[in-house]
Amino acid sequence: MAERKGSQVGAALLLDVTDEGFLIDVIAVHPDHQGSGAGRALLELAEREALRQGHASIYLFTNEKMTENLALYQRIGYVEFRRESLDGRTRVYLRKPLTSA
Repeated sequence: MAERKGSQVGAALLLDVTDEGFLIDVIAVHPDHQGSGAGRALLELAEREALRQGHASIYLFTNEKMTENLALYQRIGYVEFRRESLDGRTRVYLRKPLTSA
């Protein structure tokens, strides 16, 4: 987690390893910090950690209604590989191949 002014959380990242691979389970940036590069920095941190642990790719999911997030992920190399409907919401799963360079 990233902090600002004591205990107020500015951004959070939760990683996991699943049967599907290395997962960015949660990535969130407080509205006061959006546009600051905090989210991009957390994505880069997650990618480095996946590589450090020997994974060739990393994946995440988001709601299909989060069009700005989807556009960002696709711009930085994530590719959709599955959609899943759950409780009236559709999750979009995206994966990014990683290189050590």
